[in-house]
Amino acid sequence: MKVAIVLPSLEVGGVERVMLLLAEGLSNNSVSVDLVVTNATGSLKNSIPNRVRLIDLKALRALWSLPRLIRYLRKYCPDAIISAKDYQNVVVLWAVKLSGVTTKAIVTTHIDVAVDWKQNKSLKTKLIPYLVQWCYPWADYVVAVSQGVRDSLITMTGLPKAKVKVIYNPVVTPELLLKADEPLDHPWFLSNEVPVILSVGRLTQQKDYSTLIRAFALVRREQPARLVILGDGEERPNLEALVCELGLGEDVALPGFVDNPYKYMRRAAVFVLSSKWEGLPTVLIEALACGCPVVSTDCPSGPAEILEWGKWGLLVPVGDADSLAKAIVQTLERPPDRELLRKRGLEFGAERAVQQYLELLIGDQAK
Repeated sequence: MKVAIVLPSLEVGGVERVMLLLAEGLSNNSVSVDLVVTNATGSLKNSIPNRVRLIDLKALRALWSLPRLIRYLRKYCPDAIISAKDYQNVVVLWAVKLSGVTTKAIVTTHIDVAVDWKQNKSLKTKLIPYLVQWCYPWADYVVAVSQGVRDSLITMTGLPKAKVKVIYNPVVTPELLLKADEPLDHPWFLSNEVPVILSVGRLTQQKDYSTLIRAFALVRREQPARLVILGDGEERPNLEALVCELGLGEDVALPGFVDNPYKYMRRAAVFVLSSKWEGLPTVLIEALACGCPVVSTDCPSGPAEILEWGKWGLLVPVGDADSLAKAIVQTLERPPDRELLRKRGLEFGAERAVQQYLELLIGDQAK
């Protein structure tokens, strides 16, 4: 079987990492996989699995890649095509329709659309809901990465419930667990005297790191602590200014993107997700799999499902620095059993997700 997985780029992001894991998992199950990328720029280019072939469409935008994607489909005729991100999904569905091939189309949604579509005011984003309502019925399946994402998508688009399947992202792999055990030479992690609070993700408004930094200032009033936020993005200048304004420069680090965040997760005192909205936050699962205690906002969608409504970590309201600070202090004072957290994280193993995708692709043959 030949499957094409389509992405807009190979820039670092949760969706991109998840789709690369899916590509690797399918190729490990005797599926021939093409990774078809609108423009194959980005540091994840070095993370493409060996058995996966890269097809670079060399287009500046997803829409502009449409003619080349049509040509790819006609030339290689994959049995199925899987894509991620709403605007890319629309382009893929048009390409399948216009190419005249019999390729099975599976589009995936990784974010709570009810929130996400309201945040960005660009013309493209305003058009997305209408394009999704028009084009998604052409898909053989629509995969939502959490029950919350599925419910939101059905409510916003009116898609038939039978068409929208929930498959949790492929996240935890043996390689992840090996990387978590690699040595870490950051000076703050060499001693357990001062606990380190960790967060990982792009520095964007969606992640709401300003609330996390304000919460950390409140934690500092209660006890010594340090904060590390791994990732980069357009909000860096604003966050650095806030750190300076609150006088936290000695105890907050923004190292940027790192290849291996898992060794930080293994050694952090608590991992915090402060997002305003998500789909199924991969980093929260990764932190659990590394045995790291977690605190998260109860944002739409995903954290409550991952943490089973507070069983595996405290949930707090979005944008509430006081509640976030109290939850962090409580977790530092009474940390949960790390081994139990690891077991919960392992329930999101990559192989389980891969098998569910195989069932969509080849039905009973995958069982």
